[in-house]
Amino acid sequence: MKKKFLALSLAILIGSSQILTASAAREDEINQSKQQAQSELDATYAKIETMEAQQQALLSEIDTKEQELVQIMAAIDLLNNDIANKEVEIENTKEDLAEAEAERDKQYEAMKTRIQYLYENGGNGAWAQMLLEDGDLSNFLSKAENTQQLYQYDKESRENFINIVNQTQELENQLETEKGDLEGMKQENETQKQQLEELLAQKRAESSDYDTQIANAQSMAAEYTEMIQEYNEELQKIEEERQAEEARKKAEAEAAQKRAEEEARRQAEAQQEEEERSSSNASSNSSRNENYTNTNTTNDTYTSSSDTSDYDDDSYYEEEEEEESTGSSSQGSATGSAIVNYALQFVGNPYVWGGTSLTNGADCSGFVQQVYAHFGYSLPRTSSEQRSAGRAVSYSEAQPGDIICYSGHVAIYMGGGQIVHASNSAPYPQGGIKVSPNAAYQTILSVRRIVG
Repeated sequence: MKKKFLALSLAILIGSSQILTASAAREDEINQSKQQAQSELDATYAKIETMEAQQQALLSEIDTKEQELVQIMAAIDLLNNDIANKEVEIENTKEDLAEAEAERDKQYEAMKTRIQYLYENGGNGAWAQMLLEDGDLSNFLSKAENTQQLYQYDKESRENFINIVNQTQELENQLETEKGDLEGMKQENETQKQQLEELLAQKRAESSDYDTQIANAQSMAAEYTEMIQEYNEELQKIEEERQAEEARKKAEAEAAQKRAEEEARRQAEAQQEEEERSSSNASSNSSRNENYTNTNTTNDTYTSSSDTSDYDDDSYYEEEEEEESTGSSSQGSATGSAIVNYALQFVGNPYVWGGTSLTNGADCSGFVQQVYAHFGYSLPRTSSEQRSAGRAVSYSEAQPGDIICYSGHVAIYMGGGQIVHASNSAPYPQGGIKVSPNAAYQTILSVRRIVG
């Protein structure tokens, strides 16, 4: 009977072992697939973070170029206004030149008429004729002096108008030169404007391409996340099946043991009855002693079997206790409130992509890493790696000091729905190390607890 019991137990163990071996193989396969999916997810998040940073830099460059374009367009408008004013000045100068030339010609004609009159009325001998006719030397000298003054006036007037004409002509030439300079500057600005517009069109196309790439990467990340969730559900199902199989195995072993004990008890009783029948002629005292001995033998057999079962149970629980005592201890010691208060000291300091300085500039993950480092906690460097730090809690359970993880971004939870974080490259308070009132301003991927 003991051989039957051993054979039955062995069959149960072999069958259970085969089931557990198949489950373990499937579990290993799923874990490998899950690890690969997790690696792909982390790589995708890292790629998204890189592309977002590159796009942010590109958008900053576009903003700078747009400001340059606005300045150039303003300069072109100003040059157009200056050119228009210069054209008005040139037209006015041309009118002044025409008037000066006309006056110069008029004076010249008047002077020619007076000179012609003198020559037509005696030429050089006219003076002697005037002296003989007049007979008065003082009157003659007075006329001669008047004539000389008129001649000098004519000469000075002519020279004056010639100067006016020359100055007006020079002013016109100067204005034309200035107008040419303005038009040259305008052409140069027009060329720069065209180049900037072409460059901006190219940069905007690149930014749009980044939007497409980031959207595709986020879609891939969502698929990997869904795959990991499915793997977790399947692993949970395997674990439940394993526990059910172990419970079934234990129940079958206990049932087999009970059947074996019952069979042993029946055999002992049958043997006792047989011995009682064979010794019917013996004395009643001998019969009682023999029955007593048989009873002790039966009890010893039962006790031995029970002791073996108790030993097996103790070994099982000892293994479970040993497994439950295994765990990981965190580095450093602090409270969540202390971490938040320390982080708030650096609000207003600049954001620097790739930076890890709490005073001179840090990016989002560098800020979180350095705040925790102050309290003796060692965190990974990137935001995607920090999504695996500590242990996961739900957002509804978030406490001050927890890390809020987004796509390509991390922040420190302050409590009351607020976060403190390093955000983009714009000046504070739009950017830099700052406090934001809504922790759920974008999709929260995970909440990680490092402290407590």
